[in-house]
Amino acid sequence: MSPNTRSRALSPAAPRAGLVALAALALCALTPLAQATAERAPPLPPDVTRLAPGLQAQGGGLLTWLGLSVYDGWYWTAARGWPDAGPYALDLHYHRDLVGARIAERSVDEIAKLGYGTTIQRARWGERMAQVFPDVRRGDRLTGVSLDGGSVRFFHNGAPIGDIADPGFAHAFFCLLYTSDAADEEDSVDLGGRRII
Repeated sequence: MSPNTRSRALSPAAPRAGLVALAALALCALTPLAQATAERAPPLPPDVTRLAPGLQAQGGGLLTWLGLSVYDGWYWTAARGWPDAGPYALDLHYHRDLVGARIAERSVDEIAKLGYGTTIQRARWGERMAQVFPDVRRGDRLTGVSLDGGSVRFFHNGAPIGDIADPGFAHAFFCLLYTSDAADEEDSVDLGGRRII
């Protein structure tokens, strides 16, 4: 993936907004990094393991934007590969301060680009994400857990912060990162036969 391709997803008029947006489970340049492999994934928080026992780290990577590290992320599931139903989790460890409302806004924009949900659904999802997502600081951890039935529960530094239980949301949200059609395999991490970008 060329640098020009990576920057297309960002608003050139708002570099700070672009950085914040990429933290919304970004869409570009997730690169493998030795310290972010599944073997080195920190254990999930106790409340997450009680909610979804048996999850194992399947892969991970570092999200960068213009050479700046944004977060390390790990994908967790009970079995290798992308499950058809929950539970599965995405655990992000932030390297930068980011605004929660902008993470939600960018998530909705990218969900729309992927074609998930109706305009009304995306607006509802965006409102709910803006309510749930906190501002994050360097060193913070956000964990999203997709549960059976399509609900997603979010945790901030291990504490539950809210659920989004809207049909279609879990699939749309987790697909922000996860695709079988990574444009450039060098800029993606293999997670059980599919690619995360």
